[in-house]
This record gives sequence, structure tokens and C-alpha cells, in this order.
Amino acid sequence: MKSTNHPCVLVIALSLFLLSVTSPAWARGAYSFRYPNPQVALDPNADTVIGVVGEHVTQKKDTLLDIARDNNLGFNELEVLYPDIDPWIPPQGSRLTLPTQWVLPPTAKYGIVINIAEMRLYYFIKSIQMVRTYPIGIGDEGWYSPLGTFHVAQKRKNPAWHIPESLQEKYQMKVMPAGPDNPLGDYWMGLSIPGYGIHGTNFPWAIGRLVTHGCIRLYPEDIERLFPAVPLKTPVEMIYEPVKIGFKQGRIYAEVHPDIYSRIPDLTAYGHDKIKKSRLTDRIDLDLFNQVLRQAQGIPVDISRN
Repeated sequence: MKSTNHPCVLVIALSLFLLSVTSPAWARGAYSFRYPNPQVALDPNADTVIGVVGEHVTQKKDTLLDIARDNNLGFNELEVLYPDIDPWIPPQGSRLTLPTQWVLPPTAKYGIVINIAEMRLYYFIKSIQMVRTYPIGIGDEGWYSPLGTFHVAQKRKNPAWHIPESLQEKYQMKVMPAGPDNPLGDYWMGLSIPGYGIHGTNFPWAIGRLVTHGCIRLYPEDIERLFPAVPLKTPVEMIYEPVKIGFKQGRIYAEVHPDIYSRIPDLTAYGHDKIKKSRLTDRIDLDLFNQVLRQAQGIPVDISRN
């Protein structure tokens, strides 16, 4: 979604929960982990899988949307695992896997990296050698979030929304002031690409969905904590990587997400090409890798050949 001209995008809530190992952060907190230098992110000797898979036993009045938010996940991350469960009335007492483990996205930069394909933002902080990660909402069909390398060009609290002409009749105004009805939420970080930014939302259940006009949208609590932590001119790298390959204690992991923008003609061929270029073909279980590619459930899976 576009900048102050569109109710867009995302921004992050950030409970600085500095976890140097792999324990997940508590409810409604950011996940924070130590990480290797970005330059060695594809080094088999570097651990690039962060977090641990969690579990939740559904209670009365639980919804998948609430469970996702309480565990700092996007709705998409549970929906892809449980497509047959009613998100509004999950069976009470069900044991649900929480996908709170991730392969770090490939990058050679510090700053913000947004992987559109997995609907997740990573903030690499050089000064403390930590990475924090947050779920996001992204551009809807026809309003795809842009790819490329940009930077944070402006920051505003309580932003007004300059409504595009196509929507002014619907809202009966040209500029929507800050407040509970403003889809930008309480914080806006405008990017160097005109019309796009990272912001909050007045509709938290939109996180983990294709909902914006290209912007990046975060939970209110995430953007509230991310906003003061990100300086102006911070690099923002926006990539599209449905298949990520990572390493942990010498083992090889694959994390595969659905091709939500239909940009990859053949996800299996795409995944195998990535393995081939990494010179890992002889070290992985090809049958298991093919299964992971078919399922595309968004959880890192050990595909090492035993």
C-alpha cells in the first residue's frame, strides 16, 4: 500500500526480549536472537536457524488469529499449517505446533530485511549482534509490495492518511487525521521509494495477510517498539524468497513458503536450483527435500542426508 497516500503497511511491535539462544519470546513480544555476520549467512559452518518450534493447546474461546498474535506470528503462519481448522472455532484441547523457528534470510547487509514471500520482517542490529523478527501484512493482489533496496527516509508518530482519489468518495474526506479509524496506525516509517512505508494498523487481524496497497503493516505493539529503535537512513532490503536454506550445528535445513505472488513457475525446480548453486546436493535427502517443497508449511526442516 502506498505511503501517506494509502493505508499500507507494516510496522513492528517490539518487546525487546533479548534471547541469545533459541528460546521463543513470550506472548506479544518480539523474537530476538544472536546471529552470525550477514556475510557468512550461507556458510555451512554458521548457525543460521534461529528459535525453536513451540506448542499451544487450544482453550475455550481461542481463535487462530488470537493465538497467532499472542505468539507474535502472522495468521498465514498458522493457516498454512492448519488449513482444515476453522480459524474462529478451533477444537478445544487441540495441540497446535507454533512455527517459532526460522531460517535467516540471505543478505549481506545490516538493517531491515523484509521477505515478502514469508510475510516476515527481520531487523539486524550490528551494535549488539542481534536479529529481531516480526510478522507483517503485505500488498494485496494488484498492489504488490516492491522489491529492492531502500532506506528509512522519514518517521512520524500519529500520521495522517492522505487518501487517494479513488477512495475519497468512500471515506468522504481527502485526509484522515490520526485516530482509531486511521489504517496507518500510530507510527509511520516512510521509505526512500515514494509512496511506500512500514507502519502500524488499526486492524491487527490483518497481519499475515495480503491487505495493503504495497506497504508493510505490523501489529500495533510491534511497531510501537520498532519505531524508536530504527534510525533514519536504516537500509531496508525487500526480497522474495519462498525457499530458504540454513544451517544449524552442521545440519542443513530448508524452510519453504507458498508462492503467494505466483512468481515462481516451478517451486520444486526453484528449490533444487538453490541447492545446486549452494553445492549442497550431495549432502541432502532429496526425497525429503521434495516433500518439504510440496508441503510448503513454513517451518525449517532438517533435510540433511544421514
